[in-house]
Amino acid sequence: MLKTRRLGYDGKGQRLFRSAADDPSGAFAALGNVPLILESLVPFEREISIIAARGLDGATACFDPADNVHRNGILYTSTVPASVAAPTAEAARRAATAILEALGYVGVIGVEFFVLADGSVVVNEIAPRVHNSGHWTEAACVVSQFEQHVRAIAGLPLGDPSRHSDCAMQNLIGDEIAELPNLLAAPNVLVHLYGKAEARPGRKMGHFTRLL
Repeated sequence: MLKTRRLGYDGKGQRLFRSAADDPSGAFAALGNVPLILESLVPFEREISIIAARGLDGATACFDPADNVHRNGILYTSTVPASVAAPTAEAARRAATAILEALGYVGVIGVEFFVLADGSVVVNEIAPRVHNSGHWTEAACVVSQFEQHVRAIAGLPLGDPSRHSDCAMQNLIGDEIAELPNLLAAPNVLVHLYGKAEARPGRKMGHFTRLL
């Protein structure tokens, strides 16, 4: 997988090579003539992500890991709790915390992991911001990732990241925004729209989180 080092999201900034038949000529120009990294494919069983935060005082906090499912390179659902063993979840928390501390980072960060067959984790992506796979925290935690970020950068105490409900967050992509009336009528559903005037294929129009 050939990737841009920065600003890649929703499947953008990537080119996949599975065999010599995939001609790499022109890939550099096609990806914008920017610095690239080339990664080997990983035989992973699932992707999980951790939303973590570090405050000005060095304190850290991690939300529970989420199971992520993608469609066409775009995150579609994040479900909590993730279907991983406790040691795997703890390894992801430790890795996310180590990244925060090594970078001296302040604020919220999203770290995506591939989970291998033996339960070990490999970092796939680091997103230095609040992250789509953490939007579920709005509905299932007393302190969301958004509030946590403000607390961190303002020098306030970090909030308790514990979860009060199981949940599933789903992005509303393109014409799926037409489901809005049904979602608003459904129980235990929090809807968050992004205020975009036009729905286009592959465009995130909003998301909703259903408490389970």
